[in-house]
Amino acid sequence: MTSRADKVGRIVSLVKLQLRLSEWQLAQLRQQEQAMQDEQVWLVGTLNGGKPPAGSSSDSIARRLNRTSVGERAVQERASMQLDKVRSENRRVKQLEEVAKAALADKLREAEKRSLEDMTGTHAAVRDLTPRPAGRNKP
Repeated sequence: MTSRADKVGRIVSLVKLQLRLSEWQLAQLRQQEQAMQDEQVWLVGTLNGGKPPAGSSSDSIARRLNRTSVGERAVQERASMQLDKVRSENRRVKQLEEVAKAALADKLREAEKRSLEDMTGTHAAVRDLTPRPAGRNKP
C-alpha cells in the first residue's frame, strides 16, 4: 500500500518536470526573439547602408523587416504567456512541496506512534510475565 506521502512525492516530481519543460520552452522563445531582433538589426543596417545585397531590393528588405517585426511581436506575446505559466507552475511546485512535507511528517509521526505502541506493548507483556516480590501489589 502506498502512502499519501509517496503519492504526493510522485506528484511533486511530475510537476517539477512540467516546470522544467516550461522553462525550456521559455528559453526557446527567448532565443527565437533574440534571433529575430538580430535579423531586424541587420535588415535596418542593410536599408540604411544604401546598397542592398545582390538579388534584393529595398522594397523586399522592407517587407522582410515588416514580417520579422510582426513575428517578433507574436513571439514576445507567446514568451510573456509562457513566463506567466512558468511562474504559476513554480508556485504550484512550492505549494505541493509544502503538502509533501506535511504528508511525510504525518507518515513519520504515524511510524513513531506504531513503534512506541509496539515497544510499550512489548514492555507491558514483559512486565506481566515478570514475577513480583510478595509484598507488592502495585505494578
